[in-house]
Formats: sequence, C-alpha cells, structure tokens
Amino acid sequence: MANTPEVTELLDAAVTALGGRRREGQVTMANAVAHAIDTGEHLAVQAGTGTGKSLAYLVPAIRHAVESGRTVVVSTATIALQRQLIERDLPRLANALQKPLGRKPTFAILKGRGNYLCLNKIHAGTAEEPDTELFDPFELSRTGREVTRLREWSSDTETGDRDDLVPGVTDRSWRQVSVSARECLGAANCSYGEDCFAEQARRQSAKVDVVVTNHALLAIDATSPANVLPEHDVVIIDEAHELVDRMTSVATDELSTASVTLVSRRVGKLVDEETADALLGAGEQLGELLESAPKTQWTQLPPDATAVLAMLRDRLWQTRTAIGPVRPPGGGDDGAAAARSAALTTLEDMHDTVVRVLGAFDEPDESKRRDVVWVSLDTSRRGAEPRPVLHIAPLSVGGLLRASLFSNSTVVLTSATLTIGGSFDALAATWGLPASGRGTDRPAADEPGPDPAARGTTANGKAVPSDSGSVRWTGLDAGSPFDYPKSAILYVAKHLPRPERSGIAPRTMDEIADLVKAAGGRTLGLFSSMRAAKEAAETIRERCDFPVLCQGDDTTSTLVRRFAEDPETCLFGTLSLWQGVDVPGPSLSLVIIDRIPFPRPDDPLLTARQRAVDARGGNGFLSVAANHAALLLAQGAGRLLRSVDDRGVVAVLDSRLATAGYSGYLLASLPPMWRTTDPAVVRSALSRLAAAPRPVG
Repeated sequence: MANTPEVTELLDAAVTALGGRRREGQVTMANAVAHAIDTGEHLAVQAGTGTGKSLAYLVPAIRHAVESGRTVVVSTATIALQRQLIERDLPRLANALQKPLGRKPTFAILKGRGNYLCLNKIHAGTAEEPDTELFDPFELSRTGREVTRLREWSSDTETGDRDDLVPGVTDRSWRQVSVSARECLGAANCSYGEDCFAEQARRQSAKVDVVVTNHALLAIDATSPANVLPEHDVVIIDEAHELVDRMTSVATDELSTASVTLVSRRVGKLVDEETADALLGAGEQLGELLESAPKTQWTQLPPDATAVLAMLRDRLWQTRTAIGPVRPPGGGDDGAAAARSAALTTLEDMHDTVVRVLGAFDEPDESKRRDVVWVSLDTSRRGAEPRPVLHIAPLSVGGLLRASLFSNSTVVLTSATLTIGGSFDALAATWGLPASGRGTDRPAADEPGPDPAARGTTANGKAVPSDSGSVRWTGLDAGSPFDYPKSAILYVAKHLPRPERSGIAPRTMDEIADLVKAAGGRTLGLFSSMRAAKEAAETIRERCDFPVLCQGDDTTSTLVRRFAEDPETCLFGTLSLWQGVDVPGPSLSLVIIDRIPFPRPDDPLLTARQRAVDARGGNGFLSVAANHAALLLAQGAGRLLRSVDDRGVVAVLDSRLATAGYSGYLLASLPPMWRTTDPAVVRSALSRLAAAPRPVG
C-alpha cells in the first residue's frame, strides 16, 4: 500500500477514536515494535500495567500486514486476553484505522484442532471407551447427556469452537466429539473435509491481517513438521513470561500402565487377541517397574528398566504394524478409518516416548542431556489410589525456540514483567536468545538460564542490542504510568521468623490479621500453597469481621468478581491468583505474599536445570530458583496497582527479602515502590486508606 501513514499517526488516530489519551510509554513501544518489524531484529518489551501495550503492538502489526499483505501472528497465554483482543480491542481498532489505512483491517482467532468439533467423529460415532477404573454411573450418565447436547449443537453452531458452547461440558465429553491434529484423517481423506470447523478456521486465518492464537498452538507449530499456523513473517508474543512453561508443557510426554491399558483396549478390535494381550502384558510390566522405582528424578535407568522399556517399545511397534495403514486396500468407511487413525497416532506417540526415555541417558554428563526423566504419583482421581506416572521433559527449550521461532520470523515478546534483577538476560536465555556481553561462539540457547552476576542488559528505558551470530535482539522497558513511590508501599516484615513448610507461624498469622484489620478487608492474599491459603482463610474468618473468600470455594472468575464487588471482602489463594487478578479501585488496598515463591525443592525439572547451571560453573540457585521467584514476586506485586488512582501496600511476610544475600536481586525485579520494614508505618497507611476510600474507576 502506497503512502501508508506512519505508526505514530495511526496510533494517534486509534487513541482518539477510542477516547483515550496519548501515553509516552505507548508511543515509545509502538515505534520500537515498528522498528523491529522493519529491521528484522527481535524485541523484548517490558510494558507495565496501564501502558496500553495491546494497542502499542497491534497498530504497527496491522500497519505491516496491510502494507505487506502478510499475516501477523499474535500469541497469548490466557483465554481471557485472547477474548479481549478478538471481542474488544481488534474490532474497535479495525474501525478506528479503516479510514487512515484505506480499508478495514481483518482478524481471526485460531486454536488447536482439539478445540473444534469433529464432524466425522460425531457422525461416525467413534467414541472412546471409558476407563473402567474411573467408572462412575453418575459421571457416565452426565457424559451421555452432554454428548447428546454436543451432537445437537453441531447442527446449529457456525464455528464448532468449544468456547462458543454455553454452558460448557467436561473434558471427558468433549473428547467424544473432537480429535487431535495427529488423529485427524486430513481434509483430503475425510468425507466432511469441506465442512470441517477446524479447516474453516485455518482457511479464514490465512486470509486475514492478524491471527490471534495461544502459546500452546505456537509451540505445536514450532515442534511440528507441518505448518499449523498460516504463513507469516512477524510473531508478537504477549504474556511472554509464560512462553517457556507453555513450550515445555507441549514438549513433555508421559507413560503409565493406565495409558498402555487404554491403548490396548482401543486396538482390541483392530488386531488379533494375541497382539493386544502382548501389549497389555508389557504395560503391566511397566506398572511393576514404576511401582518399585523411586518417585523422583531418574539420573540413570533403574535396574531392569531397559529390558521393560525395550519390550514395551517393541510391543507398541508390533501392534502398530499389525493395524496397517489408515485405509487398508479396498477402502473402508470414515468411521473405521477414524478409529484406525486414532489408534495409530496413540501407538506412534507412545512408541516415540519410550524411545525418547531409553535414549535420555546416552550422554553420561547429566548437565548435557537433552531431557529430564522422573516418576511422580498421580493423585488427581478422587477416591482412587495414586498411581505412578513416568514423565520426560526437555532440560531447556531455548534451542528449540531459537531454531524454530527466532530463525523464521521477527519476534516481539512483551509482558508487564520481563526483567529479573533489573535485566532482560534471564528470560532471554530461556528463550534461546544470547545474553548481552556473550561471545558469538557460545549462544545462550544451550543454558537453562544465565548467571545473574554476568548480566549486562539494562532495563532503565534504554534499548540495549545484543548479538550472537545472526540472532539480534533488543530489550526495552517502556515504563509505567504509575507513580510507584507515591502510590504504593513495599513492606517487608523483617521481624518475622523465617517461613517453615510445616505451616504459617503464629506470629505471621498475627501479622496477617493486623494488616487485614488495618486495611478494612480489601486484601488479596497470595500464598505459596493451598494448605497455607486455607489455613489463613479459616483463621482470619475467626479473628476478623470481614468476608474471606478462598480459592476452591467457587470458580476463580466468580471469586474475583465477588471480591471486586464488595470493598470489605478478602480473597486468599495460590498460584493462579498471582497472575490472574485485575481489580482496580477501592476493593484492593493490600496484597499479602506469605513467602518468597521459590520452586518446590523436589521439582525434578527445575532441580535438574539448577544442577546443569552449577555444572557449567554458574550459580544454579540464582539462575533458576531465584529467577523463578523474582518473576512470580513481580507478578504478585503487580496485582496492587491496576489504575493510576490506585493506592496500597504490598506486604511480603518473608524476612529473607530483607536479610538474605540474594534479597537485592529479588528487590530489583519489583516496581520502585516506597519501602519500609516498620509494621506501625504500614498499619497507619492502610488505616488512612480505609478511612478515605478511593473512587471506583
């Protein structure tokens, strides 16, 4: 498009049309995103709450798409942000930019195939067999009713998108009417290929300017030989602090007796009885192995593991060979083909997982291995005995991201919290990008995280380029509209005892009660465990007159809504609340964090990453555990100020944040709030806020 308006002109037009006001941080970020797109240099942008980062990346993205005719992919971690972009931000922005761009920008949402109804599975009736260990007449009856409703809905829906079904259904029911990408027959081989909801969504996504997807699908696209996303040259990753965890989740595989038993049942009608029984027997031997094996990380294969896993590998492939092609000579109906495709996919995936486990220990140096293997107990089944599950996950996904994402597109990564210890380097290394000051002969992609002592990239509003070979990136802190020193207090309870895992100490519980009383309720309590959250909720209900909600009492969205509606209500919970609460106004004056959120010491993956850094001469505790804690602390503290009128206190009841040698590193990751260790000062400030509530909005 000739004479496309500049980014600042388009941003001004959008802000004016939407009734907003110019924000310097937003302008800075928008120009930086435009520069990255023009130069092909990757960009990491920290943009605090209230900066308006969605507009700051959408405007230059749309400009590029309209000018070049190429699609831009926007990836988010949460469904909430996807909906915000698709239902609110992009429709309003498209209308605002239609006149200056000369046409109305287009957009679409794209999800994994399993999020859409499969018409072939519905009409062919190829349902999965229920797990008899989970047999529950009520649950099966409920599943039957929900599947009937889904079949009726398939005739009415235009999208087939699970999120458009209200009320929703259980995962068990949805699996009866959906398939994964690998189970799919393919549009060319399916009688319903032309009407397929997933194919319609993909075709639509190839025609629009902006495609909104999620980190999981982005990870699948990165790891799949096929192109899951439409052709694109720019990727914008919002909530980028979640990228590594989502990528790791997609690249993690599991094995258990239950999973082998289920696949042996699934193939029962497709192979002879002897073959199915042999597979079932191999699964039983796997169960015996896992029962006797240590429920922790495997640093080497336990005795007899090689023989058991090799037998399972061979039985899986023999079964797969016995089934033959999806459509045998002579053809067959789509229902039979779908059943064969699902069985073949499961067998191949399980076979590949066993091969992966067997090869995980080929490298004698543990720090150089690609994967981490461990056994845990699955306690998710109500009333059932825990059963062991074997897991295998990548030690690092940096190399995968570097090769599949950063080598093929210009990538913009943004979030309200991207700097750790005042630097972008920690997250850059986990993404596979080089940390500043590193030589080009040793990219950081091979490392789980950098040693903080080696950091060099600053985050104080300056763009600092870093280079390693052909991969270049820039870090930028776009700032925040909040005046943190005047709006917020960071209180560290230096006088309290060090937290213990046995529970909340009596003095700490007294402190929580005193703070809640001073604040007049209005408290979001962020706890390191659900046990601690429930213990605190029960105690504060007894000692205070304010309503106290606890995570688990209802759905999280309902609890957050009730919390926001009543200024005197308190809400206590754990991890999902650290990142998922947005409550501006007088309902939130106090955020309590019970302890520094270090990862569990028995977390096998993070422990392995720590040891890998130690083996390379770095500081594994700081590079992995402290970085993990710093990011969560910043996310938790970020719940306090959600609008420029907000005021309040973040109270960290862990004295180590004031006394430990690493405290300065953690504090450098937090917003520049006014700091104190004096409880009397904090209670006085909270009492003043409670006496003069802020206006809502």
